[in-house]
Amino acid sequence: MKVRKAVIPAAGLGTRFLPITKSVPKELLPILDRPMLQYVIEEAAEAGIEEVIIITSRGKESISSYFQPMPSLEQHLAESGAMELLAKVKHATSLAKVSFVIQEQPLGLGHAVLTAKEAVGNEPFVVILPDDIIAHAPGALSQMLAVSDQFNAGVVAVEPTPWELVHNYGVVDATQQLDRVHRIHRLVEKPPREEAPSNLTVVGRYILPAEIFECLERTPPGAKNEIQLTDGMALLMETHELYAYEFLGTRYDGGTPLGLLRASLEFGLAQVETRDTIKAMIKALPQS
Repeated sequence: MKVRKAVIPAAGLGTRFLPITKSVPKELLPILDRPMLQYVIEEAAEAGIEEVIIITSRGKESISSYFQPMPSLEQHLAESGAMELLAKVKHATSLAKVSFVIQEQPLGLGHAVLTAKEAVGNEPFVVILPDDIIAHAPGALSQMLAVSDQFNAGVVAVEPTPWELVHNYGVVDATQQLDRVHRIHRLVEKPPREEAPSNLTVVGRYILPAEIFECLERTPPGAKNEIQLTDGMALLMETHELYAYEFLGTRYDGGTPLGLLRASLEFGLAQVETRDTIKAMIKALPQS
């Protein structure tokens, strides 16, 4: 079945970016000239996703506003001849059908995904964590959907991580099937280095069947009294195969200020129109 829908959890408080996230959702913080949320929706649209379901919380209404047309602004830009800016504004609102579901309480990633059950319905879907920005063409989701089609199974994005850092991530215990493709036996959340089954750590891209919702409904709260997506996926693997895919591309951690800064610099250096200016800015920085 064609994967048509994406779920993007965006209900978090963004505590690492306080105090700015008191008034601006973390997901709308920019990488160069676009909010990071737009980058992941563009990745989804490139992969053929038609509908994006954003899981949000009260007080983050500006996310909804961003993806809605603003006729008065569009008319002003058209009348003033700012056609390039007009195209950018229209592009953000035409990527996909965007809808919203409120997560009333912060009860974990698994709970956030579960709140999308009615909106997703009985079909496979993708989950995208908006602070994992992956730069590559074709995008990570397009790559993963090809693997999902090949094996007729769910797929989780992974990347090799230095062994001394694996305790910060979810890790897969898996057997390699093809180049970059591994069949998952189990998922281990933040294991000590000496207990980690591999150094392949989970990145915020998932392709999952609708059966994950029933598994999440049976998943008891874990750490911090939250429902963990990895625990629900462990139940799913009792009846469904899951594969890990080492995506092509560079991942940027948009969940931290320095990660967002690095992404902005490298995205700017990758664009012809901004490359020389950014190089000059870096060169002019005072040396300490």
